[in-house]
Amino acid sequence: MRPVVAKKRTPRPAPVPAKCGPCQGTGEVARTVHVGRKRRVVGEQSGICLACFGTGEATD
Repeated sequence: MRPVVAKKRTPRPAPVPAKCGPCQGTGEVARTVHVGRKRRVVGEQSGICLACFGTGEATD
């Protein structure tokens, strides 16, 4: 009589977290830069995404 051998289960892959909406998963967003008394827009600089705190993953 053959011994009973338990089948090995393959582990499930970890679920992929959803991307953050405002930064599209990059963790950075563009912020406009204002200069002068009239507050002219002169360009943009990158800043940390406050929705995901730079992780790029959506919060629940």
